[in-house]
Order: sequence, then structure tokens, then C-alpha cells
Amino acid sequence: MSCLSQVIGSIGHQPIVASTISAAYEQNRASAPGGLCRNTIHQNLRSSRLCSHFLGTVGSFPRPTGYRGKNLSHPKRNIIEATAVAPRMAETKPVLISEAPEWQDLKKHVAEISDAEHDLRHLLVDEERCKGMIKEYDGIILDYSRQKATTETMKKLFKLAEAAKLKEKIDKMFKGEHINTTEDRAVLHVALRAPRDKVITSDGKNVVEDVWAVLDKIKAFSDKVRNGEWKGATGKPLTDVVAIGIGGSFLGPLFVHTALRTEPHTATAAKGRRLRFLANVDPIDVANALQGLKQETTLVVVVSKTFTTAETMLNARTVRTWLTSALGDDAVAKHVVAVSTNLKLVKEFGIDPENAFAFWDWVGGRYSVTSAVGVVPLSLQYGFDNVQKFLEGAWSVDEHFHTAPLEENLPVLTGLLSVWNNTFLGCPARAILPYCQALSKLAPHIQQVSMESNGKGVSIDGLPLPYAVGEVDFGEPGTNGQHSFYQLIHQGRIIPCDFIGIIKSQQSVYLKDEIVSNHDELMCNFFAQADALAYGKTEEEVRSEGVAEKLVPHKKFTGNRPSLSILLPNLTPYTVGQLLALYENRVATQGFVWGINSFDQWGVELGKVLAKQVRSTMNAARTEGKQITGFNYSTTYLLKKYLEGKTQLLYPEPKDVFPSDILASAESHPVPDAVDEPSN
Repeated sequence: MSCLSQVIGSIGHQPIVASTISAAYEQNRASAPGGLCRNTIHQNLRSSRLCSHFLGTVGSFPRPTGYRGKNLSHPKRNIIEATAVAPRMAETKPVLISEAPEWQDLKKHVAEISDAEHDLRHLLVDEERCKGMIKEYDGIILDYSRQKATTETMKKLFKLAEAAKLKEKIDKMFKGEHINTTEDRAVLHVALRAPRDKVITSDGKNVVEDVWAVLDKIKAFSDKVRNGEWKGATGKPLTDVVAIGIGGSFLGPLFVHTALRTEPHTATAAKGRRLRFLANVDPIDVANALQGLKQETTLVVVVSKTFTTAETMLNARTVRTWLTSALGDDAVAKHVVAVSTNLKLVKEFGIDPENAFAFWDWVGGRYSVTSAVGVVPLSLQYGFDNVQKFLEGAWSVDEHFHTAPLEENLPVLTGLLSVWNNTFLGCPARAILPYCQALSKLAPHIQQVSMESNGKGVSIDGLPLPYAVGEVDFGEPGTNGQHSFYQLIHQGRIIPCDFIGIIKSQQSVYLKDEIVSNHDELMCNFFAQADALAYGKTEEEVRSEGVAEKLVPHKKFTGNRPSLSILLPNLTPYTVGQLLALYENRVATQGFVWGINSFDQWGVELGKVLAKQVRSTMNAARTEGKQITGFNYSTTYLLKKYLEGKTQLLYPEPKDVFPSDILASAESHPVPDAVDEPSN
């Protein structure tokens, strides 16, 4: 379809005065001899006031080689029917969102609000503005009045979202279209928490049916383990679970586990059970994960979609050896299950394929905590019913993200503000500051969700990006962070902050002689820190306190530092799910507006490939005495030093070796004076 026929087609194939179209065409051709630009035609048609309702779009604009329309005018009226205007088109060329007028308008707007009148001290005086920047949905309160944004800023951001076709992209995601174009995949982690009767299709199939088939299987299995029906090789119930996985197979489940372990209801459900995670291939992590566990009561969950992830599979083989050293090879079928789609390798590992729980290629690792990746270990620990509430909370925000207007949409609002802070105001980082110790693993998880998703240098069409995308995410629970890095966010670099507070604590402590409870004390800091960043402290205010003049510059706080506040009614499985989905969909919003693919992660591949070369070289140096070659001087030097410094374990014959405090094996001990000699 030609760009001119698209212009006409978008107003319903209504006749348009021929002279108007001709003038629009000729005016555009004169200004852009290389071809038509649909956006310019839109503007020219708008100026004619014949299409005042017409909305231009920003995306990939076709560029025709010329105009070859015929004059099919009505004999009595000088008109052209829309279907008759069809100039031949050149191949569509992708265009970055930064070329859109709405983007340029926001760039100009930065200068417009940089004066003192738009300082947060002044903006927070406007109560109507503040009221309009407090939004509530399903118990969540979002307050973004401390952002360096006016109501006009928000209008411009909404226009940018429209130009980027944000709503269309969200809809495509929920419809199961292959929006992950570099891997030709749908992006349907939202289907993992959809209600049983919901229909979400991908490639013509309702994937929700498949999701619930797996969930039903997980419930049946976890119920058997928890009630003691499923027993280990020695006939004892399995009360301890070690989940082996890395990246999204670890960070997401660990975040949820940490959030639920101190909630009274879920803590009661987990009584007498232990859940450990093993991610790092460092043997110290193995020691920590297995410390104090007994093989006969331990169940292992190996999480690897392909069952080939190097670190995960080495850890899995290590723990399998730990199990079989005490229980024999046949114990694997009773003590190890898998979350994987590679049933062949699962079986070869010794796991009964019936005890493998599936997930799909439309689930990205960092978005997989609501799949079997997280649901299996969490259901074993807390019971499936509690995990189902977690899924329901996530779906609540998913549905809100899909259906709510942009102006009321919490993930969209937070995502647009992140685009504003990062790309337009030049803030490269974001601090995630939960005033709740149970959320201590939120920041590490969102760090992966955000940085692995949006840490890109090219657009989804492969064009180099001339603007900044992606944030450096970090965080720590309050008030711990206040005694760590708050110095920097108050008086150093400007870092937008997310303050997350909980109205009702999971654990209450109130001492009779204290004026507030322990949780009140925590939340006093939650409220105070956001205002401290916004208002700061002027030199006059410092002097009024009698501070020595030489110290005034040191005790001044510039203020005008943006933050937003998220307040949850409590921290339960449901609200944990809500918080997860809020951040996941916020990240998607940013990527959709920036025009990048937030659902691939090619950047993690190169290091893995190079590590294979190092692995082969290290093995050859040790076992065959070969020289270290094929690397630059620096890597070669460091490799040699590493091998020189390794302590060799000497045995009459090769054998499996574990930390002595795990296997309590006096035979496994290092020989201090036996050192591998490097080949020269």
C-alpha cells in the first residue's frame, strides 16, 4: 500500500478534493525529492482542514519512487476516490522513534522546565498537580508527584507513547504475536498467570490450556511431597529442596521465596521444610546450599530449559554425585526432578521424564518465575494454593497493563517516567529502595529483568541508537541503604529512586516505652527520604542552624532529585505477584517506547563462547602439560598465575571430591606442598 493511499485509507476511503491531495503531494515532493514522506503528507492534509481528525503515526515510513496516480475525477465533482490513488512504493525503511516530532518536542521541553520555577520545591506546592500524580489500583498506591515533571510533561509523554504505538505493541504481546523478532518468538509470560478460562493464543493455539496442564501437574506432585506420600529412596519424606538454576531460574524464585518466608500464613505452610538455591558454579555455593542437609530427605529440582546450561549442569552433576554417594544410583529417580523441555537429556541424567515439568520458548528466563521454574520449588515450600495467589496478583496487574488507559496505567506511567529520566534528563541509573527487609532480593531480580531486557545498543530493526536506553539498577532495603549509598544520591549524582513501602508489616514489634513501633520507625524514614531528596536544604537554612561558614557548602543539599513512591497494603503472595508484574510490565513499556527488543539477550553469549576456549586450554595445560596459547598477553599471564597457585589434590586414583564439611570425609584433603607446575 502506498503512503498516500494509507493516508486516504485511514479516513475510511472517503473522497478527498483532488486539488488538496495534489497540492500535498507536490509540496512534499518539492521538499523531499527522494520520495514521499507520509508524515509530511499528513501535515499538509491537516493544514487543509479537510482532515482535522486525521492522526499521523510514527514508525517505518514507506518511501515511494514516484507518483503515478490517474485522474479518475467524477465528471461533475473534482474528486479522486481513495482506492484510485496507488503510487508504486519502494521498500519500507525503518525509522527510529527519535525522529518523531513528539520526541523532538520532549527534548525542547527539557529546557523549558529547567528553570527555578520548575524546581520540585515549587512543583510540590501545586496540590492539584500532586493529586493528579497519585494513582491507585487494586490496593497499590503510586505517587509520582516528586518526579521532575509537570502535567504538560505527562501529556507530552503520552503523545510519545502514542507515536511509538505503545498500546498496539502491548496488544500484540497479549495476542501472542512474535514480537521477539530476532528469535521469532511470542512473548507470553503473562499467560503463565492467566485464569484457567482465559484464552491467549500463539500460533493458533490457546496456550493457557497448556499452562494449566503443567500447573495441575505441579499441584499434584507438590501435594504428594508435602503430605509425605512421595518418599525418598530410604522411605523417608523429602522435607528439604535444593533448586539448581542460574539467572532467571534463580533470581526470580529467590526474590519470591525471600518475600514469603516471613509472612505469617506462608511461614506456617512452610513449617518443617527448607528451600535452598544453588546458582553459582563456585564450589562455595555448593557448600552453602548443601550444608546441614541429609541426602535421604533432600529433593533436587534441576532447572534448565535445554538441560545444557554449563554452570547448571555441572552443579546438577555435583549434587547428583552427593546424593548417589550415600543412596546409590537408583536414588536419582526419587530424589531429582527437572524443569526442562529436553526429555531425552532428562532421562539420560537419570530422571524419570514423568517428573519433568515443561515451559515454553515464549517464556524468557528472566520472566520465568511464574512458570514451572518458580512454581515448582515455591509450591514444594509453601503449597500450591499460596503460589496460586501469587500468580493471581501478577495477573491483576497484567490485565490492568493491557486494558487501562495510559493516564491511569501504573506500569505505563512508571515506564514512561523511566524513559523521561533516563533518555531525556540524562539519568543513567535507578535505585530500587524497598523499606521492607523481606524485599531484599527485589533489586537483584529487577536488575536482571531490566538490564538484560533493555541493555541494548540497536533498535529492534538493527539501527544503531543515537539516544540512551537502559538503566543501571541497584538497591538495598531501607534503612540499610541509608548508611551505604544514600550519600551519593543526596549530594552526588542525580539518581531517580523508587521508594517501596508496606502499610502492614509481616512481623510486628512494639515496645511499651517507645513512641512508635519498629515498623513505624522504618516507615518514618520511607516518608522522610523522598522529601529530603525533593526539597534538599538551602545555604540559608544551613546558616540559620548556626553552622560555621566553612561547613555551609558541605551541609547544603541541592534537592530537586526525583523519586516515586509505591505503597502496598501488605506483603502477601498476592501483593508480591502484583509488585513483580508492575516491574516486568514497566520494563516492557520502556522497551516498546524506545523501539528496542526487550526480550532477547544476545549480549550474554560472547563470554560463554570464550569461556569454552579457556576451559579447553586449562584442561590441556593440566592434563597434558601444554603451554597456554591463543590469548593476549594479559590473559595468558593471569591464566599462568592461576594455575601456578592452584593446590593439587593427590589421591592414588581419580575420585570425586567435595568440601569436607559436606561429606565429612577425612580422605578428601588438599596436599599443601603439591603444586601444579606450569609448562614453559
